[in-house]
Amino acid sequence: MSQAHIVTHVRRINAAISIIDIQGDLSSSAENALMDAYAEASAPTTRVILLNFTELAYMNSSGIGLLVTLLIRVNRQKQHLLCYGLSEHYRHIFQLTRLDDAIHIYNTESDALAAANML
Repeated sequence: MSQAHIVTHVRRINAAISIIDIQGDLSSSAENALMDAYAEASAPTTRVILLNFTELAYMNSSGIGLLVTLLIRVNRQKQHLLCYGLSEHYRHIFQLTRLDDAIHIYNTESDALAAANML
């Protein structure tokens, strides 16, 4: 099994909103790190999970698959998944895969937080 080149950090903004900071590569080897971060970020009162991609180095199709898996888990908990900090390249991939229909993309953390507070 290849070693994950990803670091995640969870920040609880308030009882309803958590941010998962993602640094490094989002690929199949990142599954445990991403799902553990989600488990840490999600509480009974959590309504919104924000994914911070400002330090994302690389994402492949397996990484997209992990995001779909995460989205399913978020939806089962009746939560919302938002993201910010995607490069133009990855924004384009989100559009091509239509992932942007399910995970709303924002430019900055403050934009994403403003949207999260409206949900």
